[in-house]
Amino acid sequence: MSYSYHRRRSSEVKVGSIVMGGDHPIRIQSMTTTNTNDTDACVAQAERIIQAGGELVRLTTQGVREAENMKNIRDALRAKGYDTPLVADVHFNPHVADVAAQYIEKVRINPGNYVDPARTFKHLDYTDEEYAAELRKIDERLMPFIKICKEHHTAVRIGVNHGSLSDRIMSRYGDTPAGIVESCMEFLRIFKRERFDDVVISIKASNTVVMVRSVRLLVEAMDNEDMHYPLHLGVTEAGEGEDGRIKSAVGIGALLTEGIGDTIRVSLSEKPEAEIPVARQLVGLINECAELRAKALKSIVDDTVTLCLHETEWQTLQLKAAMAVGAIFIDQIAHRLVICNDGFEKEKLLELTDGILQAARIKFTKTEYISCPGCGRTLYNLQDTIARIKEATRHLVGLKIGIMGCIVNGPGEMADADYGYVGAGPGKISLYRKKVCVEKNIPEEEAVQRLLALIQQDKNN
Repeated sequence: MSYSYHRRRSSEVKVGSIVMGGDHPIRIQSMTTTNTNDTDACVAQAERIIQAGGELVRLTTQGVREAENMKNIRDALRAKGYDTPLVADVHFNPHVADVAAQYIEKVRINPGNYVDPARTFKHLDYTDEEYAAELRKIDERLMPFIKICKEHHTAVRIGVNHGSLSDRIMSRYGDTPAGIVESCMEFLRIFKRERFDDVVISIKASNTVVMVRSVRLLVEAMDNEDMHYPLHLGVTEAGEGEDGRIKSAVGIGALLTEGIGDTIRVSLSEKPEAEIPVARQLVGLINECAELRAKALKSIVDDTVTLCLHETEWQTLQLKAAMAVGAIFIDQIAHRLVICNDGFEKEKLLELTDGILQAARIKFTKTEYISCPGCGRTLYNLQDTIARIKEATRHLVGLKIGIMGCIVNGPGEMADADYGYVGAGPGKISLYRKKVCVEKNIPEEEAVQRLLALIQQDKNN
């Protein structure tokens, strides 16, 4: 029986010069890593993203000063002839979202820290009345923002990150896909009640299993409440190089081949423009990988998926294989994988097999790096640091190390890691053992060696 790919039908949302959702193409985007107060640097990097094929450009917007400067960045890009929509990425300060909404086409807010205080990973006990009072705080704070967005025709992205769930949500729902989804639905219900429909949703995690299960659960929850908003897909902190590409293809690809997704970002710890060709390739492979997935499901024998391909280009083989079988392993329908492809050495194909199984959390055969792509909040050279940490720790098979530019998702996403390296300020790094900060504000030049010493100390104990 042939397999036909059917994309989930979502409502249409206009974001400046583009429309996403409905029958419109899957939109591709990236995010700048420059300081949002540096207009020239942001414009130059945004221009490179756009020229690579990016259809939206997101910029971190820490405070009012950055929000005000979004207008200058927008005007400079328009003067160069670009009408690409800009997105302000806001955390911790709702007033910043109010300001940014006046100047650019879309504002991303994070339910985990929009009204709720910064998480402490402490369990909080609420009565139903107290919990309802917390929801009223969200309602009251969202109303001015919604009013501004309506006046300025500004779209909104409700972006939930597994790494930044609030203590309130975690205390009631636990560290679960159900909690991730409810964090989103609390906000969505207010937007729906206020008849504000220019909303896009994202639910992200560095763990592909959590990401895929959460998005599926969100789709079900929205359908149950007659909501059909477009979905943005991404694996946060996917890493860099081959690992980052494979992990992204496993997570994003699993959902795309199920017809879920209206816009995507491949979050790589590399230059932002390097993300765009990978994302474009994933979108271009959807139909073929959906058929490969269907064939693979029918051919499972003795808990093994056998995938025979005929690719001549290595990245295409990587992405296609990971995208085709990602959901099979995320759902644990099978636990072993064999990839056949003439023209590549057996050892290289085995490495790809191991990479896919590790990305799907089936089998760990090497060190796992959970590294963010960086943004304007990152206060150290992320790519150089990742290279140094990898070189020093690649022999620690099965160990998970988080490398984060800042605290927005740092401790939360690192709950899945054994150790964490997090930017704490200009030239300062904090080290974590799982969620617990064990060394604060270390000079950057000492931090890698101090991380290695911490790992060795624990190994000796």
